[in-house]
Amino acid sequence: MASRRGFLACAICSAVGLVASGVEAPAQAQGAPAAGGVVRKMLSTINYPGDGKVSILMTLEAPEGTVIARHTHPGIESSVVTEGELELEVQGQPSKRFTAGEGFQVPPGTPHGGKVLKHARLAITYVVEKDKPLASPA
Repeated sequence: MASRRGFLACAICSAVGLVASGVEAPAQAQGAPAAGGVVRKMLSTINYPGDGKVSILMTLEAPEGTVIARHTHPGIESSVVTEGELELEVQGQPSKRFTAGEGFQVPPGTPHGGKVLKHARLAITYVVEKDKPLASPA
């Protein structure tokens, strides 16, 4: 579980875990702004029944211009944009813009990244392998 805590304390995922440089930011307090003004708040985690996975529920807030470096997750990312606008590039799919009220899902191990076009807030659920890092550079 330490790898999850480490991820939750770094800059952006997400949307989200890796910033333009592809390097994780220094640890930050839960809910405190990270480098670039990104704020993440973990709401809850729960072990997924019987298969070595964990479900993580969090919110993310990122200012306009934030770049999300290409990365992967060892499971499914499901996100809903609650405010703002972002552009998402998922490998094998055309780039797509998402605004408030729209959502997206990223399959396990699929490289993706993007950019925040207008100050954004997201609600994110990950269902990922329990003992792997939440995000890895792609």
